Amino acid sequence: MSGEDLNPAATPTECVDIHGDGRWMSLHNHFVSESKDREPDVLFVGDSLIQLMHQFGIWRQLFSPLHCLNFGIGGDATQHVLWRLSNGELDNISPKSHCAQLCAKNLNSGYIDVQRPMTLVVVLWVGTNNHGHTPEQIYGGIMAIIQVIKNKLPDAHTLVLGLLPRGKSPNPLRERNAQVNKLVKEALSSLPHASFYNVDPGFVLSDGSISHQDMYDYLHLTQKGYQAVCEPLHVRIKEILDKPTEN
Repeated sequence: MSGEDLNPAATPTECVDIHGDGRWMSLHNHFVSESKDREPDVLFVGDSLIQLMHQFGIWRQLFSPLHCLNFGIGGDATQHVLWRLSNGELDNISPKSHCAQLCAKNLNSGYIDVQRPMTLVVVLWVGTNNHGHTPEQIYGGIMAIIQVIKNKLPDAHTLVLGLLPRGKSPNPLRERNAQVNKLVKEALSSLPHASFYNVDPGFVLSDGSISHQDMYDYLHLTQKGYQAVCEPLHVRIKEILDKPTEN
């Protein structure tokens, strides 16, 4: 058994249906169905911070025009997202094609227009719910997800969002999330198909606290908090989408 198999955060795992209503699997099946015959520019994947994003006006203002899909499920950890993406949520997604001048000369002279796929951006935000896992295990889970995306969507670019600080006051989970961010950022610095993006605008105040105005329960974002995160995120996504794809 490999080291990755021993890592619970990097082992595809169905979410335990503790409530008995089957909602998690129902959402997964809905995402699989929703992805059929769709050509999104951006796919958001992750936990409740992704799921709740589309309930705010900032989603309609910034991300709806980008033909986005939102595959967020509250409470998901890396192993749950890994299972979902390995079991159908990416199988029917194809990036848009557009007519692009490649300046490729043919034998007769002139240039030819060809159809080529646009870059699909997969925004990944998961890891803060990996309770009981070490930073190294969570990092391993995130890297496993990136590999699944690479295998299923080889032309996609995965944009991994940094885990936010959590809790009103300093606590071990803040330290854990910061260490995960450090590990992921270092690993992705050399990968052409993925990158790390820190979306924390400075939620921790000078006294070490997080404001209720930014995170209403000191974990989930308010409208103000989402605006602070999403405006620079939108700029970063546009930069990736607008970057010419390589021949």
